[in-house]
Formats: sequence, structure tokens, C-alpha cells
Amino acid sequence: MLETQDLGVRFGGHVAVNCVSCRFHPGTLTAIVGPNGAGKTTYFNLISGQIPALQGRVLLDGLDLSAWPASRRTRAGLGRAFQLTQLFPRLSVLENVRLAVQATRSGAHWRGLNPHSTRSDHPDLRDRALQLLESVGMSNQAMSWVASLPHGDQRKLEVAMLMALEPRVYMFDEPTAGMSHDEAPVILNLIRQIKQDPQAIVLLVEHKMDVVRELADRIIVLHNGELVADGHPGDVIASAVVQQAYLGKGDA
Repeated sequence: MLETQDLGVRFGGHVAVNCVSCRFHPGTLTAIVGPNGAGKTTYFNLISGQIPALQGRVLLDGLDLSAWPASRRTRAGLGRAFQLTQLFPRLSVLENVRLAVQATRSGAHWRGLNPHSTRSDHPDLRDRALQLLESVGMSNQAMSWVASLPHGDQRKLEVAMLMALEPRVYMFDEPTAGMSHDEAPVILNLIRQIKQDPQAIVLLVEHKMDVVRELADRIIVLHNGELVADGHPGDVIASAVVQQAYLGKGDA
């Protein structure tokens, strides 16, 4: 189980996340929604360690990760895909995924690897990387330079690298942002596949409510950095607090 206890941070006088306590269980996809500036991505950053919390704790199966850097949290099982892709643009598609596979096998964090000193001809690493590229529909682009890929393909590649890490927690921050109508279903199908794993915890920040309704088992709503709703998607979307805070309906 992943848990945040009274997690919070402020930037100057602005409270970005305010004492958010929440538990996330295996076999459940939780969508985190809210208006722009509600604190969704900041909450993700606090969980994954991209920014330090000023208060509260992050626990995974009771283990306190709060003082750990992002790289160590990744090794513990927190896998994160970003709004902006985190790739090696001067390497091939295959090399990017192979580095992630190699990091998993060696217990390292792939972002800390030197891509020019860790090249390996181990066929098992290459085979696993090719298998992951097949799963995201990118086998025919294995030797393409990442810098030459369109945005949609870079998003697919990042999901392949996230899957290579074999995390216990999958964190997707607007995974279809910037993707075309034809490209988005590939990512959504991958998320559907991941959520079938009864041991996986999946967190999804997403603005597209049709995607949320289809994929989410549970919705939590952040507004002004606070947790204001938590429950079944139908109940949460229909609630008065969400209609006002997120959909802009009701009293001003």
C-alpha cells in the first residue's frame, strides 16, 4: 500500500499541497483530478521525490520514503511518467529502453546511468527492450534517434521505459497530453493492461473526464491544494463540491 500522511508543501506564501492524507491500494487505478493549479502535479512530485515535502510522510508498505531522493524511491518501486518526456534524445529508441532494462537488472536508477559507459551486448537486455517496444507499437522505430521522434512517439517510448522498471506504483501525469486522436488510444490501452495486474497501484492525473470515467476505479479531487472529495467515480463527479470546484457549476 502507498500512503501519504499530512503531506504538504508551500512556495513562499502559496500553499501548493495542504496536509493531504490518502491511501492507495494494489489493484486499483486512482484518478487525481481538479482545476488548473489545484496541486495535482505538485502532489505527484512530493510522492515521487522530485521536490521535498515541508511536512508529512510518504510510505510504501509501511516503509517511510520521505527523506529519500527520487532515484532511491524509483528503486523502491515508484515509477513515474512525466508531462514532459524524460529521455536520452541523442540515443536510439532501443538504447533508451535497454538502459531502463539494465537499470532494473542492476538495481540502479536509469536516469543516473552514463549512456556512453553502460553499453551492453547482452542479448537478454536487448530482447526485453524489443519486447517492450513491441508492446507500445514501436518495433519498427527501434533504431530511430529519439530526437527525431514526434511528441506522441516520445510519450509512448517513455511508457515503455516505465514498464521496463517493473515498478509497484505506476504514476501517469497527463499521459495523453499533446497526443493526436489516433495516438492516444495506444497509451490508454497500455494503462488498461497495467491496471489488470492485481499487485499494481496506478495513479493517474488527467484532465479528460471521458478518460477518467473509463479507466478510474476511484477518484480523488484536489482543490487549492486540499483533498476535497474521494470515492467512486460516479459519486465524486456528481458531487456538489466537484461540480463547483472542478466543473465550474453551482454557486461562484
